[in-house]
Amino acid sequence: MRGLSKAAPSRTALFTGGAVAALAATVGLVLAGCNSASDGVRKEGQAQRDTVTRESKPSATPTMEASPVKVDAVALVKSDPKVNADLKRNLKPCVKNEYPVDVSYGKLTGASTTDVVVNVMTCGDGFGIGSYVYRKSGQDYENVFLAEQAPVYIDIEKSELRVTQQVYDSGDALCCPSGEDVIHYRWSDERFIETGRTHTDFNKTVEDDDADDDELPSDDGTEG
Repeated sequence: MRGLSKAAPSRTALFTGGAVAALAATVGLVLAGCNSASDGVRKEGQAQRDTVTRESKPSATPTMEASPVKVDAVALVKSDPKVNADLKRNLKPCVKNEYPVDVSYGKLTGASTTDVVVNVMTCGDGFGIGSYVYRKSGQDYENVFLAEQAPVYIDIEKSELRVTQQVYDSGDALCCPSGEDVIHYRWSDERFIETGRTHTDFNKTVEDDDADDDELPSDDGTEG
């Protein structure tokens, strides 16, 4: 299976035929087999000053951090007014206290403290359903990037935000997208600006050939 947890919001993926039913079934199992989550909303651009959560201790000085200050990503997402209500309601542990959330820290927005990148996924297959970037603002964090069009996954690459989304053509199964879009953004003038994109078409012929090799004829001319 080709990394279903990664995807990019800049191009709408094509979900038709069997892929539509499969995608709907997968997203319907959001997080811990709960009700469906986001319908797929993508927002980017000028950062709105919606504060999300509060740390117990503000930084004493605006100097660069020696190491990132860890945050409670689940609390951050659940208290964020920008995040889809269904996603927040269904964000529950997969096993015990383990939530389907990836968290990474890095320098994206030029702030003196590290920014927080959060990806929310389904429990079963790590299907990306929501991705967010949070920037420190005083004692709070503000949401400066949001992508809820599944399948989606974001990360940091060389101080830029990288957004990856798989592209589905007519007849594609959920496991097997036809291609992938990767889009890069750089922080400028208080928002993320697109700096470049790459599209890759997956070679399905190789996969078909591998499947045929499983049924090669034997020496006597009969199939094995």
